[in-house]
Amino acid sequence: DAIAHTTLLGMTNAPAVSLAVKLVALAPPGLTRVYYSDSGATAVEIALKMAFQYWQNIGKQDKKTFVTLEGSYHGDTIGAVSVGNIDLFHALYRPLLFSCERVPFPDTYRNPYGTTDACRDACLAHIEQLFAASSDHIAAIVVESLVQGASGMRIMPEGFLHGIRALCDAYDVLLICDEVATGFGRTGAMFACMQESVVPDIMTIGKGLTGGYLPIAATLTTEKIYTAFYGSYTDKKTLFHGHSYTGNALGCAVALANIDVMEREHVLDHVRTMTAHVADILHTFWELPAVGDIRQKGLMIGIELTSDRATKRPFDPNARIGYETTLRMRARGLLARPLGDTIIYMPPLCTTAEQHTRMLDIMYAAIREAPQ
Repeated sequence: DAIAHTTLLGMTNAPAVSLAVKLVALAPPGLTRVYYSDSGATAVEIALKMAFQYWQNIGKQDKKTFVTLEGSYHGDTIGAVSVGNIDLFHALYRPLLFSCERVPFPDTYRNPYGTTDACRDACLAHIEQLFAASSDHIAAIVVESLVQGASGMRIMPEGFLHGIRALCDAYDVLLICDEVATGFGRTGAMFACMQESVVPDIMTIGKGLTGGYLPIAATLTTEKIYTAFYGSYTDKKTLFHGHSYTGNALGCAVALANIDVMEREHVLDHVRTMTAHVADILHTFWELPAVGDIRQKGLMIGIELTSDRATKRPFDPNARIGYETTLRMRARGLLARPLGDTIIYMPPLCTTAEQHTRMLDIMYAAIREAPQ
């Protein structure tokens, strides 16, 4: 008995309004405006255009450059690919892309700096050096909050995201946090950036927003940025961007229902409990010679397989050890995917302790058969 969709071009609908109010209440404080789209990549496209035009609208036309972390992934549309840094996915399309400044990610597993703190501080120093030299030309830095998913569940060391926020403040650079994969409880907080008390200038969300039932995404920003787009028609400050299904009423209603379920069933508490349960099981995986590293942030887990744990020597990529391992898992009844030789474990947030145990037992058995 309710309308399924209306365009948001000059009008709105009740579920879109209600969801925006709810998202602002859930988001890090200071993110007060919501721009709808339909996937994580489109949310990133909006964030990039918003950041670029913000500086144009306030008279700083030279600030056009984006900074991105090595190993990053933000989606498969052209802008999102431009700020991505995984050659397997992105190299072919380089002639179509705009150029970005690339800075190192603090990979604490293959760490050339010795300690975790040294790795974090060296990467922050690199970013500061770039900002000090070029901040007059830099619009924003784009980061995946705490976890780089597509590069093998690489986890930022504690304090790195907070350090980026401080540098952005010091050098007048916008911070865009991509929470498409990490948001809605996946890491144990509603949004991963909250774990470091970081409020981005722009935040993208998707995936878990509707629990997988319908494709809805959103880009959230601050009142300061919103105000730069607000004015009379003759000011020409409008962000001219939209999708046919932007703010789809049915999708927004589903998102509201999903958030209601998360709150009624205390999903964040469940994720934190299951995080500890999974960590206990994963500790036994160190018994397996092929396991080189185990990376976990909430229910985002990557198990990297290596041919020599001591030297961290990878397997021959042509052997496709990760893929073959997932085939053995499939034969035992568990579907999973590898990223190279890193086995990814990202189960539904509602997964029970018994189900985690069963799935990880299958994974353990399949890895045990990997070549030595």
